[in-house]
Amino acid sequence: MFGEKGYLEMCEHILKNGNVKSDRTNTGTYSVFGQQMRFSLQEGFPLLTTKRVPFRLIASELIWFIKGDTNIRYLLRNNNNIWNEWAFKKWVESDEYQGPDMTDFGNRSQTDQVFNEQYQKEMAYFKQRILEDDVFAENYGDLGSVYGKQWRQWKTSQGETIDQLKQVIEAIKTNPDSRRHIVTAWNPEDVPSNMALPPCHTMFQFYVADGKLSCQLYQRSGDVFLGVPFNIASYALLTHLVAHECNLEVGDFIHTLGDAHLYSNHITQIKTQLEREPYEFPTLKISESLSSIFDIEMDDITIENYRSHPPIKAPVAV
Repeated sequence: MFGEKGYLEMCEHILKNGNVKSDRTNTGTYSVFGQQMRFSLQEGFPLLTTKRVPFRLIASELIWFIKGDTNIRYLLRNNNNIWNEWAFKKWVESDEYQGPDMTDFGNRSQTDQVFNEQYQKEMAYFKQRILEDDVFAENYGDLGSVYGKQWRQWKTSQGETIDQLKQVIEAIKTNPDSRRHIVTAWNPEDVPSNMALPPCHTMFQFYVADGKLSCQLYQRSGDVFLGVPFNIASYALLTHLVAHECNLEVGDFIHTLGDAHLYSNHITQIKTQLEREPYEFPTLKISESLSSIFDIEMDDITIENYRSHPPIKAPVAV
C-alpha cells in the first residue's frame, strides 16, 4: 500500500475485516494482524492531509527521543502534551495524590462534564508542578526506560550503556552496505517493570542504496487513527535527519505493523476521514547549518506548503 491512499485503504480494511478484541485500556478494538505501507520520501513529506496533523508536536517529541530524554518536562516546555496522560496516571495512582478520583480519566473526561472540569483542573496543576518543582518532576514526570533511553542509553548486563542511535549513524557513514543498521527499543528486561508504556514502535532498520537512505519501522501495536499518523511523520523525519547528517538523499519509509487496530470510540472519526480526498504532501526543509542530529533544535526544521482538511478529535486510550 502506497502513500496516504495506502493508509486510508488500511483503515477501510480494518473497518471491514477487523477482529473485535478486548485490550489493556478496556476500550475495545477492531484489529488486524500484519499490515504494511510504503512512502516515497522523494515525493513529499508524509504528513497526512485528510486531517490536520500537528507537525510541531511530532518534531518536539522526536527531538526528545534523540536527546535521550524520558521526562515530560522538556515536552511541556515546548507546549507538547502528548505524553501527559501516562505521567498523570502515575501521579493520581500514587499515595501522594489527594485529589478527586481520576479512575478511567482518559475516557470519562470526554463524556462527563463535571468529571471533565475536575480532570482539567487536576491536569493543569500537575503540569505546573512538573514545570516548577524539580523533585515532583523527577518523581512523576519521568516515564522510565522509554524510547529515548533505549535509543541513547541501552543498559547492558555488565552495567555499561550503548548509544544505539550514535552507533548506527556512524555505521551508515563507514559501512553503508551493512545489514545491521538497526535500533531497537524493545528491552525484555525493562518492559514489565520500568516503562510507563512498553514501546509500540519496537525497532527500525536503515538501508542505503543508490545514494539514498531508506528506513523500515516495525511497530508491534498501532492505534491507527490517532497514533499511526504521528509515527509515519516521526520516522520519516528521523530518516530525513539521518540522511542529512550522512550526506545522503532520502529513499522510502516502510511502515510495518503487527496489531493494527481502530479503537471502538474512533469509528465515527475514521469514517469522517475516509470521506475526504487527500492533497499532495508538503515539503520538509532542514537548516543547512545543522551538522549533527544530536544538536538539533526546533528552529532547524520546517514544513512548507502543508494543505490539509480540518483536524478530527478523538479520545486517547490510556
